[in-house]
Amino acid sequence: MSKADNMLAMLWLLKSRRRMTAKQLSEELGVHIRTVYRCIDALCMSGVPVVSEIGRDGGYSIPEHIKLEPLFFEADEQRALLHAAAFAREAGYPSEEPLNRAVSKIKRYTNPEQLERLERHESSIEAIHPPTASSLTRILHEIEAGIDRQSSLEIDYATGYDGITQPRILDPYGLVHWKSKWYAVGHCHLRGEIRCFRVDRMRDIRHTDNAFDRPASFSPREYVLDSLLSGQGSESNPHLVSVHIQGLPQALDDLCAHWLLSQALVERTAEHAVFRLDEHMLYTQVAYYLLSFGGKIRIIGPEELKSGMIDIAESLLKYYQS
Repeated sequence: MSKADNMLAMLWLLKSRRRMTAKQLSEELGVHIRTVYRCIDALCMSGVPVVSEIGRDGGYSIPEHIKLEPLFFEADEQRALLHAAAFAREAGYPSEEPLNRAVSKIKRYTNPEQLERLERHESSIEAIHPPTASSLTRILHEIEAGIDRQSSLEIDYATGYDGITQPRILDPYGLVHWKSKWYAVGHCHLRGEIRCFRVDRMRDIRHTDNAFDRPASFSPREYVLDSLLSGQGSESNPHLVSVHIQGLPQALDDLCAHWLLSQALVERTAEHAVFRLDEHMLYTQVAYYLLSFGGKIRIIGPEELKSGMIDIAESLLKYYQS
């Protein structure tokens, strides 16, 4: 263990067992007795009131009236941290190793009963996400380093499915995990504005000596949401189209729960739903999603959407028949 880990372990032992000798601490932690003396000195220097008593019944202790709660977590806080760690791992959190070390520390400073309860809580909530490639983890680390140092990154970015990449220079402001994908948000030097980049489309990444200042009030999360939902529900958008859909209640529930359609819902009854959607997004994205419901829903209007979905279905039929 590191010196900090040894100090915290000794602090926990002294708080929970009242009094221990240097030899007992050494045997409990598996460290040399000189390490015990150095850690006790460091604790005293940091302001912890460690009491040293000599004699047959002597040893080190911490006065009972001293409160150390800020250094430890309550049971519900421990449970929350373990659950959060499970979600982070499944999302492809790039710093999994230090995360696991932190979880190990939480478990280390517990008694057997508490440890059993923690392990039970740890397995009570799980998340399922697509597996994260090791190359993506490496790129996420590099982006995090650029964010921390506030230095620009050179990236080779694939803009489509043909594998062709384009060099970009990015000032990374932050990372956002959205619908099982990681996005890097920052200032794109090529476009001269803030852009959002899918991390899984970055083929290479290089650090530069160019420094930048991140806008103080900028929120990567809000930027991603605003860019994805831009124009939805805004009457100032001249390209909004009213979409009326009829269907089975459960199918409409799933439809209205979609991240985009939930923002555009105008009216809902048991078997009907009305949305106001951007015309371009309706025909390039939403129409394909509506096809996945098959005969569980029916487009009442507009007629152009019904015709568009017929064209999509026919083109798919021809494609798979060829």
